[in-house]
Amino acid sequence: MKKSIIAAMFIAIGVALSTFHVTIGGAKIFPVQHMINVILAVLIGARYNVSAAFGTSCLRNLLGMGSPLAFPGSMVGAFLAGLTYRYTKNIVLTACAEVVGTGIIGAIISYPIAAFLLGKEMAIMTLIISFTASTAAGSFMAVLILYVLERKGMLERLRHGLYSL
Repeated sequence: MKKSIIAAMFIAIGVALSTFHVTIGGAKIFPVQHMINVILAVLIGARYNVSAAFGTSCLRNLLGMGSPLAFPGSMVGAFLAGLTYRYTKNIVLTACAEVVGTGIIGAIISYPIAAFLLGKEMAIMTLIISFTASTAAGSFMAVLILYVLERKGMLERLRHGLYSL
């Protein structure tokens, strides 16, 4: 039950902060979802992380604040990040898995959606570059947050539900 509540709270945060973007070059990147993916990979694992990524993508699309490209990118990254943390317990490797999952694999899976469903012809490298920039920024923010929590001794307590909601 606690994992579901944490996932729901982060879905709300993801939707509320989905308007936050950073302009790099000429591209707008939205790093919040990727930050959330890495944090949730550490806190609640792959299954709930993918569910939260799906829920955030659904709500953002229903509210007109997202695109169908958010589904494969965020969900693949969330899954790989969750599995990586489960087997390595390494925050940096978890962030790298998010970058590979979203930035490369998610971008490749998104290409047919962009080309056929959305009718947008673009080079696949365009998607890979923009997805990677976004996920790298968000993953970096998550690593900083998680290391601060770890140094304060709070991360392990959060992971095991010792703080009450």
